[in-house]
Amino acid sequence: MNEFDYMVEAALYPGRKAKGSRSPRYKRFETAADAVRFAVEERDGCKLRGSVLEIDENRYDDRQIRMLYDAPDYPLARSEK
Repeated sequence: MNEFDYMVEAALYPGRKAKGSRSPRYKRFETAADAVRFAVEERDGCKLRGSVLEIDENRYDDRQIRMLYDAPDYPLARSEK
């Protein structure tokens, strides 16, 4: 991915929910970096599947979200998990 701006507003549409879960279907973040961190670190792998990150009408699927998190220019500290 070329020159991704991690500092713009972003929306995250989570993928699969746990059965009976009442977690929100949509969440806004002040920065894309926060949205990416939440998607990867706060959601387990199976729940990341099907997630969509939306920034200025551009959409990124779960594989792209993971690539953004793993990219060398990702601006936040990564979890030790």
